[in-house]
Amino acid sequence: MSGHSKWHNIQAKKGKSDAARGKIFTKIGRELAVCVKTGGADPNTNSKLRDIIAKAKQNNMPNDNIDRAIKKASGELGSVNYEAITYEGYGVGGSAVIVECLTDNKNRTAGDVRHAFDKHGGSLGSLGCVSYLFKRKGAVIVVDVNDAETLMLDAIEEGAVDIVEDEDSVEIVTEPNEHNKMHEALAKKGYNVVSSETALVPDLYVDLSAEQMVKFQRMIDDLEDLDDVQEVYHNVNLDEE
Repeated sequence: MSGHSKWHNIQAKKGKSDAARGKIFTKIGRELAVCVKTGGADPNTNSKLRDIIAKAKQNNMPNDNIDRAIKKASGELGSVNYEAITYEGYGVGGSAVIVECLTDNKNRTAGDVRHAFDKHGGSLGSLGCVSYLFKRKGAVIVVDVNDAETLMLDAIEEGAVDIVEDEDSVEIVTEPNEHNKMHEALAKKGYNVVSSETALVPDLYVDLSAEQMVKFQRMIDDLEDLDDVQEVYHNVNLDEE
């Protein structure tokens, strides 16, 4: 998963302004709402909910906001129904982009996503036009690692398919349905697991010129700023920035 670390994304978002942080809370609130609707409001029996709560706390989302989102989804405070929609398209240089959304207004979301693509030299495509270039994998992020070698051995023993180490964290890549198992196993061994979720990982990365990279990054920023957009995946090699 090198080149598109989920941890790096979280760190970048945490460093943004209060207004941007509010957008992150909105996105996580929607994730909580959908998760409670599908799996129940008890994190002890809904592992996905437990992961999203951990993600919310990692992004400094207040406990009151978390509780309110859960109660709203469970019907205690009324409810809003969100629909999951995925858009696929192309950025500059033939780059592939997948945008995952949760929305209560499909027409608004489609227009906003299309505008972001068009504005920066991209184009929205049909469903399936680029998704074949990606595979869904699990991503478990561990921080405060004192012995990376031991962690790697433990992760491999639990079925890790790839491990990405940097100065802030270690990212354990798993099969898509194995990230919760990995999370629980590493947590029991005392590791500080801060995130456990799935991500779309490209089979191959593409390189852009410096000029193209500026346009591409502006498009990604505009997409991520949309309240309805939950995740943006792409196959651009960010290490070339």
